[in-house]
Amino acid sequence: MPLFTKLLLLFFSFSYAVSALADKSRFDATKLSRVMPIIAVKGNQFINEEGKTFTFRGMSIADPDKLVTEGRWNKRIFEELASWGANTVRLPIHPVAWRKQGKEQYLALIDEAIIWANELNMYVIVDWHSIGYLTKGLFPKPDYETNTEETIDFWKTIAHRYKGVSTVALYELFNEPSNLALDVEVNWNEWKHFNEQLIDIIYDQDKQVIPLVAGFDWAYDLTPIKESPINRPGIGYVSHPYPQKAGMKQLPKRTYFDRWEKSWGYVAEKYPVVTTEIGWVKEGGFGAHIPVLNDGEYGPIIMEYLDDKGISWIGWAFDPLWSPVMIKNWDFEPSEQGKFFKKVLLEKQ
Repeated sequence: MPLFTKLLLLFFSFSYAVSALADKSRFDATKLSRVMPIIAVKGNQFINEEGKTFTFRGMSIADPDKLVTEGRWNKRIFEELASWGANTVRLPIHPVAWRKQGKEQYLALIDEAIIWANELNMYVIVDWHSIGYLTKGLFPKPDYETNTEETIDFWKTIAHRYKGVSTVALYELFNEPSNLALDVEVNWNEWKHFNEQLIDIIYDQDKQVIPLVAGFDWAYDLTPIKESPINRPGIGYVSHPYPQKAGMKQLPKRTYFDRWEKSWGYVAEKYPVVTTEIGWVKEGGFGAHIPVLNDGEYGPIIMEYLDDKGISWIGWAFDPLWSPVMIKNWDFEPSEQGKFFKKVLLEKQ
């Protein structure tokens, strides 16, 4: 990084820290050990300040509230992720956990995550981890229940608190939009309008961060983007292409590629895409369920496709209880998919 850029970043970091000290609702950036390069959107790529392409690669941990409850919330998880070669950690924040902890206490957990990630040179994705059709108030279970008012308030709070904190690179606006057989027709224009509203709220606070928008079918289907993309600059799109989303049986590589291309991959020709959840487990394995069942062929195939398209990715999940698991226990023993993704991450460093 050029010296002038470093000095400029340090100046803005110092200025931000001074203003944050005067506003207790803002994150105290003086707690960070480094100034990480700002990642921005240019065309269909993420780039750093030098204009070089940047690819987000990493893992989603469990909800910090879950980890606190289990006595597992600590820096060691982040250190292990860094040792695997991850440059990004995703924080899935369930609405029920946000309410349980209370805003002030949950923000303190996010603060710790940012400090730990920053020390280890990893970026952070903040993910509002709900599933359902938000604009109609339909959700499959209480953990995911929220409403438009709470969601707006969440992003207003987050965007204000972490304004100018380059470690916090991505905001995943809503984890998995879907009708989930809840007997309602999903409407892309309605969903598009609400996401644009959230982006405006975030940009009113912070134009540096990158909002991520997911499509329907559990964040798999991005086909509406072809005719009606989100009408805001500087954003990226999300897909969760678990193996059986492309078909119920193991498929030839070319068939996977063709189906992925049609459903979501084509978007990467024009916009940045992050697959914020990928992974698999064999039939009979721990937590095996549709759509993650696979015999193991999925790993090499999805990696080849993502590499060819220049798409960023996040593995699910760096926890021994959330399937498909990347680790078998809290000694961080990798599962079958964990071994595969760890190898890939280390090779990509």
